[in-house]
Amino acid sequence: MGLPGMVLSALVTGIGAIMYWAITYQGHGFRMSTVGVILMVLGVFGFVASSIVFGVSRGSVGSSRHSLDRVVTDGSGNTSSVHEQTK
Repeated sequence: MGLPGMVLSALVTGIGAIMYWAITYQGHGFRMSTVGVILMVLGVFGFVASSIVFGVSRGSVGSSRHSLDRVVTDGSGNTSSVHEQTK
């Protein structure tokens, strides 16, 4: 989801709006305006869900926490692991 989901949701909402306000065709037992309303509702729901996912995945703004995992091998073949976490 995220940013591509937001773009897709905006497109679906726009297509739904066109179907609702610009198209006047009415089939037998089938109205394009009803499909337009359904697409607009789905687009808004998808946009909100994608915005939440996008906001959560970005993390906090200005966060300067970093972590580093390092494996060190000396000349005789002994290894040691180091985990560093800085603020």
